Amino acid sequence: MLVYAATIFLSAFLLFQVQPLIAKFILPWFGGSAAVWSAALLFFQLLLVAGYLYAHCLIRYLRPKQQVALHTGLLAAGLLTLPIIPSAIWKPTDGSDPTLRILLLLGATVGLPYTLLSATSPLLQAWYLRTHAGAIPYRLFALSNFGSMLALLSYPTLVEPRLTLHRQAVTWSFEFAVFAVVCRLAAWKSRRGVDPIQLSAHDDKVARPGLAQTLLWIGLAACASTLLLSLTSHMTQNVAPIPLLWVVPLSLYLLSFILCFESDRIYNRAFFLPLQAIALGALTYGMYMYEINLSVKRLIPVLCGSLFVCCMVCHGELARSKPAPRYLTHFYLMVSAGGAMGGLFVALLAPRIFHSYIELPVAMIGCVVLVACVLWNEVSGPHDPWSRVAIIAIIAGFAAYLGFIEVRRERTFVLSARNFYGVLRVRDDPETEDSTGKRVLIHGTINHGTQLLEPGSERIATSYFGTGSGINRALRALGESGPLRIGILGLGAGVTATLARAGDTLHYYEINPLVVDIATNQFGFLRACPADKQFFLGDGRLVLERLPGEQLDLLAMDAFTSDAVPVHLLTREAYQTYLRHLKPDGVLAINISNRYLNLEPVIAQSASDIGWSGVVVSDEGEDEDYYSPSTWILLCRSTNLFHHANFHGRSITRIEYKPGFRAWTDDYSNIIQIIK
Repeated sequence: MLVYAATIFLSAFLLFQVQPLIAKFILPWFGGSAAVWSAALLFFQLLLVAGYLYAHCLIRYLRPKQQVALHTGLLAAGLLTLPIIPSAIWKPTDGSDPTLRILLLLGATVGLPYTLLSATSPLLQAWYLRTHAGAIPYRLFALSNFGSMLALLSYPTLVEPRLTLHRQAVTWSFEFAVFAVVCRLAAWKSRRGVDPIQLSAHDDKVARPGLAQTLLWIGLAACASTLLLSLTSHMTQNVAPIPLLWVVPLSLYLLSFILCFESDRIYNRAFFLPLQAIALGALTYGMYMYEINLSVKRLIPVLCGSLFVCCMVCHGELARSKPAPRYLTHFYLMVSAGGAMGGLFVALLAPRIFHSYIELPVAMIGCVVLVACVLWNEVSGPHDPWSRVAIIAIIAGFAAYLGFIEVRRERTFVLSARNFYGVLRVRDDPETEDSTGKRVLIHGTINHGTQLLEPGSERIATSYFGTGSGINRALRALGESGPLRIGILGLGAGVTATLARAGDTLHYYEINPLVVDIATNQFGFLRACPADKQFFLGDGRLVLERLPGEQLDLLAMDAFTSDAVPVHLLTREAYQTYLRHLKPDGVLAINISNRYLNLEPVIAQSASDIGWSGVVVSDEGEDEDYYSPSTWILLCRSTNLFHHANFHGRSITRIEYKPGFRAWTDDYSNIIQIIK
């Protein structure tokens, strides 16, 4: 028993520790978007299906010694793919949808090891049954999920703060080699006997699962997976696509698996079904209150708690309906297939058929429908049909309510559009006694540019770019010497075009083609700008790495996605790229306005490392309501610029260095240390 338990635990630990590790490795290549995590989770779910299918076929169709020989050979082949360090050839070259590239990249990097790890739990449970006749193996499944949860929780708290990415990859590769040896030992111990799955199918004592039962397994697993992915995406769009907010929902998802499969007594319908109704109500409230930034610190635990309750119901019903051990691999295969279907829906289908994040309400409705399916045959029959009528009425009423809220919200927008990088919305706010009429671009919950609705407003700087903002002060001071060459990382609505003059050169580096389309067609800033403009589509840092020296007077970084921070733009290596494109007296302007993260020590440390000076410009906005408070950091090689009259006053402070702060590099970053 010990060998089987140790192998299953180690495989599950490695299986889920590699997920945040490899996702963080490739995150900078695809603009730091939260959708990278959704695409990565889709890949992991697809390979989980492949691993379970491999285990199912191995047990069903091969004799024990053949199973051992094949699996041992594949483990040896998996060792040849180590270490798991992605090749730079997979870096994107444009701003097209990178989902397929991400899937292929992950397949080339961790495909075979991950598939073998995925197969371990069902395979070794079947081998355990072979050597321990009559045993119940499902507690080993709970042990597997415990190892997975431990791996996830240890990553942001123990691994990420202490080890560089390359050290993490090498350590994981060594641990996989240890796993291969232990797994080979378990295989050798299981080389004799007959698999229960290969016993006569005509044994009347064990009923084969029917189609309805199989579809219910798939549906329950798919619903839980969809809830996990859609809620994770919902949260990471508004904080940051970081392992901390990846692993907490996923850990709760796994915890529900552990509890439900560890003991039949933990999941109690009389307790969890009423609690699910409360959880769905909390999700409904939290989903919409989150978007207007109310009590975010309290809402995130509410959202995560609601996810846990819904997953307990889905996985509890799975555990209640688990089949006899003979059909163990078939059961796991259907569960993994359901999980993959949820991933396909969220990562591939939803961005292409919906123009908003509608998949979360869809999953909530699906959760209610599945509970109804489970209870359908247990409520009163033909002599008392009202119970079933009540179930149908509850489902219809809940779906109608969610649909009404979604339609009412969408009516407030002139435009809603979505692609891999998220949902963009354009809203017109009419003029009132207290506010000016304006058009606003919104990504997540953040204003990404405002234009007044009055004629001739195309040259009025708004939002974070008013006369008191850091970028505005810097450009006015630099512009006294003549025409400027300006580079902007992040287009938004194009408000920065109001700061460029005739004779200036203005280069935009934008990863999202949808942003370019909306800024061009829904706002007038770009059309009215007299400067020589050019767009470079793709991740700003990767574009700059490919371009020859731009010789910029000012390079501005305003590339936030909602309130999320593209970490790869703030590393020591990124600053070396910026240095190459700036003139000797050029200025790097960074918008660090953020509700949750204090970016000043990150930037201060990197500036110190390369010998730059800097100031912080805190702008409270102006009297008009179309200006937003902002905080900019301005960096340059000398302090001459900061002697200009534009940089006198209480809103200007020297950049503060945090003693002992470890500089961020492409190989190391720790966002936990800068949470406000």
